[in-house]
Amino acid sequence: MKFLAPNYLLAALFAGTALHAAVPARTIEITANDQMKFNLARVEVKVGETIKVVLKNVGTLPKEAMGHNWVLLKPGTDLNAFAQASMTAKDAEYIAPAFKDKVVAFVKVLGPKQTGEVTFTAPAAGEYTYVCSFPGHYMLMKGTLIAK
Repeated sequence: MKFLAPNYLLAALFAGTALHAAVPARTIEITANDQMKFNLARVEVKVGETIKVVLKNVGTLPKEAMGHNWVLLKPGTDLNAFAQASMTAKDAEYIAPAFKDKVVAFVKVLGPKQTGEVTFTAPAAGEYTYVCSFPGHYMLMKGTLIAK
């Protein structure tokens, strides 16, 4: 019986460590180009999953003319109102301060050949729109993140 106690202690120690080990983020790579297109129009995630979105601007046009970001919006956000308000918010990565509470996660505006990323916990079940909020891009550069 003396030998069993240390074994139980070791098993409990390892079990506790395994339970608390961090689960690595699942990486989703999204590209944006000079034709104002994301390569992915739909992304599926599991509720509570750790997600890392890596945005790559694969274009060649200058950032001032063709910068791209990635903004994940909460369900029910008025996309047109968000985009219109954000057009003049250059210093805030084209995310209007009045709509900041409607943003789940975002990657800042990138110039040609730049990469940016954001890591976040997948939200509650539902459909979430993501867009590029650079002026004039949101109508073509959008997609849906589906949390299940």
